[in-house]
Amino acid sequence: MSLIDMRQITRSYQVGDGELTVLKDITLTVEEGEFVAIMGASGSGKSTLMQIMGLLDRPSSGSYRLLEQDVSRLSDNETAALRSRTIGFIFQMFNLLARTSAIDNVILPMIYTGQSDRETHARGLLKLVGLEDRMDHRPNELSGGQQQRVAIARALANRPRLIFADEPTGNLASEQANEVLARLADLNRHGTTVVMVTHEPEIAAFAKRVIHIKDGQMVGDERRTPSPSMGEGGSPRATRDGGDGRENAPPTSVLPHEGGGSSFTEPGFTFAELFEHVRSALRAMAANKARSALSILGILIGVASVITMLAIGRGAQKAIEARLQSLGSNVVMMFAGAPSMRGVRGAAGNYTRLTLDDVRAVRRLSNVADIYGEVEGNVRLVYGGQNSLTEIQGVPPSYESIRNAAPYAGRFFSEKENISLARVILLGQTPVRELFGSADPLGKIIEVNHNAFRVIGVLPMKGASGMSDQDDLAVIPIYTGMKRVFGNPYLHEMAIQCASAEAIPDMMADIQRLMRKRHRLSIFKEDDFTLRNNAELQSTLSDTIRTFGLLLGIVAAISLLVGGVGVMNIMLVSVNERTREIGLRKAIGATRRAILIQFLLESVLLSVIGGLIGVGLSLVLAAVLTFFAGWTAIVLPHYILLAFGFSAGVGVIFGFWPAYKASLLSPIEALRYE
Repeated sequence: MSLIDMRQITRSYQVGDGELTVLKDITLTVEEGEFVAIMGASGSGKSTLMQIMGLLDRPSSGSYRLLEQDVSRLSDNETAALRSRTIGFIFQMFNLLARTSAIDNVILPMIYTGQSDRETHARGLLKLVGLEDRMDHRPNELSGGQQQRVAIARALANRPRLIFADEPTGNLASEQANEVLARLADLNRHGTTVVMVTHEPEIAAFAKRVIHIKDGQMVGDERRTPSPSMGEGGSPRATRDGGDGRENAPPTSVLPHEGGGSSFTEPGFTFAELFEHVRSALRAMAANKARSALSILGILIGVASVITMLAIGRGAQKAIEARLQSLGSNVVMMFAGAPSMRGVRGAAGNYTRLTLDDVRAVRRLSNVADIYGEVEGNVRLVYGGQNSLTEIQGVPPSYESIRNAAPYAGRFFSEKENISLARVILLGQTPVRELFGSADPLGKIIEVNHNAFRVIGVLPMKGASGMSDQDDLAVIPIYTGMKRVFGNPYLHEMAIQCASAEAIPDMMADIQRLMRKRHRLSIFKEDDFTLRNNAELQSTLSDTIRTFGLLLGIVAAISLLVGGVGVMNIMLVSVNERTREIGLRKAIGATRRAILIQFLLESVLLSVIGGLIGVGLSLVLAAVLTFFAGWTAIVLPHYILLAFGFSAGVGVIFGFWPAYKASLLSPIEALRYE
């Protein structure tokens, strides 16, 4: 059976405006089991012919059938699959992966064909070529002859029916060259077809058939008896001990399968292939630590920024919600004065006065669950040698339930104490700290505008909001405030609690009608009071904070995209630097899909590692901002998932073009790359 059948093959290259023809009408047939040497001077076209025969290149014209398959009709992936199962390559420059051990170099072709028991087979091959003690050494730890023997073992990995050797002894000393040729002769003696390119007659003498190439044309086809130094079948006598010639026979496990090696169906993606891609990616990252670190840095800054900004936005939203919640649920606030009168804007409380009679009138409206009026002002609290300038509010006992102000310690005052003008006071956390430090304030007597008050409770902590400290507060009975502290019968504001959130609009309309009637406002006059719905305010502020947080997240995401651009640049550089490696992988059977996945996975790994570090950094930043800056930063799980998923997506999106570019490289052009 004709293993190779070439008819009128030509190969031309575009050089500038002209065309350079390297091969001219080559017609050649190679039978199963032959040992063929292709001879010619440098530039004669012999290597180009071998590259076409080995499916690394395609002819410009003519027909080529390998194992009776018309290879011109096969796709790139089918050609790669056929090449991996049929052909083994031994290159002049060895073309071993530099960061990979000898055994892993031999295992590599088997990964692309999905072979099982790869390590055992690879060990057997390395033992066959005499490298059983050098299996774990990298190429830079091996001599030239040892590297070429690794290349021979790799060429045999998938039990090929055909081996191409391109100047296999060109970089070796004479003793190492004879050893390599002896290996090739032994393989041919046991059924493997060998095609060898050389320009040296003494090397071609090892072959049974010599094809002469000159200026791109086949000028001779010589069949000969092997040189006198060769034994029967082309095996050097020096490698045998006599007898039946089977002493150095390769193990059956490494010989070509009977009738095998002709499949060109692309194998399915395997875990072993995925594992090899991960190892390759990690090796590439380790080999370029600084470059990889910079790529990871861009991603981790982006991820940390996204999560931290979203956490700050969420914390601000929660802080506002907590502050509004401290005002009570379903509460409407009414202030004296309108926010605008006749085009002049002023502070609430400047235009009209609210009274306790207004409170009693509003209380009688439907949907009003509870109500209180409030007087307030700033006073100086004095205890011993300490003093504190604090806002004090005079309120009724209903303040406790409406404003969710159950004391942290002690108790609230009663209605009896309110009516009797009792001088009792509840302090917020700030005046407690300023007056008493770490001491217990309950039962202590303090001065409020030269009036002695007994501390009966400590208000719950509300926290700060912007420049306002909600804990810098003291509360006294409203009648006590009006008569003993402020001497003012008018209210600053009212808090009206509605029976339900749904009834708030109706209640506000009723209050507005009632207050306009009580204040005798004609139809053409504006309200002289202000109603503020805390629920609406909460919704508005929450939406604002949510929008602000989203904008922060978008700004941070832009930094993540910038990191993605950095990853793409690094991957383009990596593809450029590893072009010869890509050519080698394709030569030994890697499909476009395999190359695409390999480089895409490397990009994703860079992004994922950056994402993981970025997540950790964001948690640290959130803790630092909360502890030192006093900001509330809340990191939710879906923030982490969103940012991490986005970083992985950045790896896929920005890594796809370099990976796709690598997958499209021609095997022979990649191998020729300098």
